[in-house]
Amino acid sequence: MTIDPSSYHQNTLFDENTKSAQNNAPLADRMRPKTLSEFVGQNHLLAPGKPFKQLIEKGKIPSMILWGPPGIGKTTLAFIISKMHNMLFVPYSAVLGSIKEIKQLMHKYSNINRTHARKLLLLIDEVHRLNKAQQDAFLPYIEKGAIAFIGATTENPSFEVIPALLSRTKVYTLTPLTPDDIKCIIIRALSNEEQGYGKTGFTIAENALHFMVILSDGDARKALNILELAVEYILSSQKEIKEISLDFLKELEQKKIILFDKQGEEFYNLISALHKSIRNSDIDASIYWLTRMIEGGADLLYLARRLIRVASEDIGNADPRALSLAIAAKEAVHFLGNPEGILALVQTAIYLAAAPKSNAVYTAYGKALEAVKNTVNEPVPLHLRNPVTSLMKHLGYGKDYLYAHDFDEKTTSMDCLPDSLKSLKLYLPAGKGFEKIIVRRLKRLSSIKRK
Repeated sequence: MTIDPSSYHQNTLFDENTKSAQNNAPLADRMRPKTLSEFVGQNHLLAPGKPFKQLIEKGKIPSMILWGPPGIGKTTLAFIISKMHNMLFVPYSAVLGSIKEIKQLMHKYSNINRTHARKLLLLIDEVHRLNKAQQDAFLPYIEKGAIAFIGATTENPSFEVIPALLSRTKVYTLTPLTPDDIKCIIIRALSNEEQGYGKTGFTIAENALHFMVILSDGDARKALNILELAVEYILSSQKEIKEISLDFLKELEQKKIILFDKQGEEFYNLISALHKSIRNSDIDASIYWLTRMIEGGADLLYLARRLIRVASEDIGNADPRALSLAIAAKEAVHFLGNPEGILALVQTAIYLAAAPKSNAVYTAYGKALEAVKNTVNEPVPLHLRNPVTSLMKHLGYGKDYLYAHDFDEKTTSMDCLPDSLKSLKLYLPAGKGFEKIIVRRLKRLSSIKRK
């Protein structure tokens, strides 16, 4: 999709002046808070006296990253900040723009800044989806102070934002909304006569409200979407209902009128299907479930991380190249973005599904965790301790240590576990793929150690 930067302007659904757009907008957009007093949640940042609130009230707006789960108000908070100080607010989706379009956009608004003496607040939604080159494109404008930059992300910025951009921004962590927060938002939407359903006379039963809170999973947007679906369904079906009941909500859920979104149960069902298809060496099913997730809007980097997990958990040393390929796919996605990076994921899923399987690494780690839990206070054997001082040497540190490279086979009969764990066996390769070589090597090592 090509974006014409000249089409950007401040009159969006965030603007109070676009009344016709507001009237036809989804409930979640109509109910967006317009002031800090209307904003729900994030008391650790916005309670009276908090440093973040003091900064934005004084107009000292640093370039920042807002990190938190979906539907908690990252975009809305950025808009409120711009409105408080008459800043030019430009929301920009990271999934849509090329480097050329980003540079055109920045050039256009840099000129507007100079002409109208209004500072630009640029919100980059899903900033984690920008590749390195795209993130680099913003750096000169942030350094010059030409813009107030806000990146919104659901992913850990330490992993998904380049160091150069991180060093020029302040990261603020936003927390999930509490059940009481979600209840407040739903009740406000039901009672608001201008933007909500106050004029309809609808009410909601307490147990239905609780169920709606559970379905929304801390996501205000999802809660309002569910409320809107329920009310609009009643209105369109001309049912004589004025109270939204628990039974009614469950009826909608069973009819799939209310669906879990990509952060809900169905999302994890799809991930489970992908993982188990690869484990079962079903190549076609692996491609299918991966494509279902991609087309459903799943984050490509999240999918790449899941494939890395599969490579170690279900393949391991049966084919050590699987992990390297999965990591390479993650790097390809990070570098190319969407859609160019998709084929790297498909290629990796095919390779993982076709690879020989072994869960020996996974089970070894599980056994090790159990062993550590039961022997956490076992001391390190003296011969394995490093005698860095004469006192340590006097105490027996390093005594009887055998240096493997002094021996032809590059191993010794020396025990490297505490006495209570000498019989411990954690890694038991199944002998599939490359593990055949490992099994032969382990047998050879075992015979040497017995001598």
